Amino acid sequence: MRRQDQELVRIQHERWQQAYEAHPQLYGNQPSAPALYAAEVFRSAGAHDVLELGAGQGRDSLHFVRLGFAVQAADFSDTGLEQLRDRAAAEGVEAPSTVVVDVRGPLPQADASVDAVFAHMLLCMALSTNEIHALVSEVRRVLRPHGTFVYTVRHTGDPYYGVGIAHGDDIFEHNGFAVHFFYRYLVVDLAEGWHLRDIRAFEEGELPRRLWRITQRLTS
Repeated sequence: MRRQDQELVRIQHERWQQAYEAHPQLYGNQPSAPALYAAEVFRSAGAHDVLELGAGQGRDSLHFVRLGFAVQAADFSDTGLEQLRDRAAAEGVEAPSTVVVDVRGPLPQADASVDAVFAHMLLCMALSTNEIHALVSEVRRVLRPHGTFVYTVRHTGDPYYGVGIAHGDDIFEHNGFAVHFFYRYLVVDLAEGWHLRDIRAFEEGELPRRLWRITQRLTS
């Protein structure tokens, strides 16, 4: 990784740690719309073990737990995961297992150990295209045969694409947070060797953020 990329990663980690510390319920306590959708898809597929990548403060992981899934929550912010555990205790919900992980490296989960993976806006963080491809390969590795992957990303139709500090590789930093905006061809490339079930456009937040929700399944 180039020195400037390492510095961007370091700064982004600090930004998220600070954001979580300042706002213990940064995104509220209700599950996201993609998590509501994913729970239904996972249940229909007969999934039991669910891994959430980029779990943050846990609003979606706790939703999966409430529905009876066995959940692993992964994030690179130990602050966010601590708040997740505190929230679970306050709500009287069994806390999912948590692990601090930087998805730029291998995932700690064993091969073929989970039925489903969920990642809401994790893939469109400050990750290079090569790192995103490597991450999806890791998702493939940890999924059991016919496992399901639901993820969301901001795309190039978002009003903040091209705004702020350009870091190259379609990564732009605005208000201190860097986003990798996706072209549709990247979504298609990432689904090579998978069954690409759905690409659905939606909006979220006050900006609003413009995103795609992607559902894909292993073919074996």
